[in-house]
Amino acid sequence: MLGFATVAVKVLAGLVVGTLVGLTGLGGGMVLLPVLIYFLGVPPIVAVGSDAVINCVTKIGAGSVHWSRGNVDAALILSLVCGSIPGAMIGVALLNSLHATYGDGANVFLRAVIGALLLLIPIGYLINVRSSQSGEAPSKLSQGKFLPGATLIGLGAGLLVGMTSIGSGSVILLFLLVIYGLPPATMVGTDVVHAVLLSGVAAALQFKLGNVDLKLVFWVLLGSVPGGILGAFLANHVPSARLKPILCTLLMVVGARMLWGTLLHAN
Repeated sequence: MLGFATVAVKVLAGLVVGTLVGLTGLGGGMVLLPVLIYFLGVPPIVAVGSDAVINCVTKIGAGSVHWSRGNVDAALILSLVCGSIPGAMIGVALLNSLHATYGDGANVFLRAVIGALLLLIPIGYLINVRSSQSGEAPSKLSQGKFLPGATLIGLGAGLLVGMTSIGSGSVILLFLLVIYGLPPATMVGTDVVHAVLLSGVAAALQFKLGNVDLKLVFWVLLGSVPGGILGAFLANHVPSARLKPILCTLLMVVGARMLWGTLLHAN
């Protein structure tokens, strides 16, 4: 009975997270990771590896739809990938080195980093929303051209994804919103397809290092895949613009509590 309850909680967590991601468009890693660590008690290093696999699989369907509809800027993806793939490799190597050197201390470090990201990324998103509402327009993107700035963005996001699995969607999307003037469909489609590539590389590296719990991945995907479809359907009926600030606030609360608990534990 206990085993069934545990499985049910994992599927339900995937369903809730998938629905929120499909409804709001916010990064899956940013939403799912605190659920795995804080509510399901998964060790952070295993949560990071498993989350990378879940993110990759969950976004394949959405990425293929965006690609077929022409909502993808291939030149921008190439610019991002040139930085994000090496960044992910470096990030995973750093995480593995930390774990090999400090053992469980690496999990404490990850809790602190993830808690800080859960604070900073939603704050950045909310600030950008206010700037957009005030009429501040981003610079326009040069279509079809290689963008060195995007490569630097990809490098930073890749490092974060390799170490925390957060950033394949949320960080990239935030920078695309702030810096480049893209049509909404192209921005989201480009972000999703790039996230599949980046999460796929990170997931393969994490799996090779033994940081992936395949049973956990299976049960969460069982809920998150239909949840993403449900969220996409509900997006036509529920004002996601109102839900995003609420979700950001919840993430900041969880991040603050995770960070504070880690600091207390360290002392």
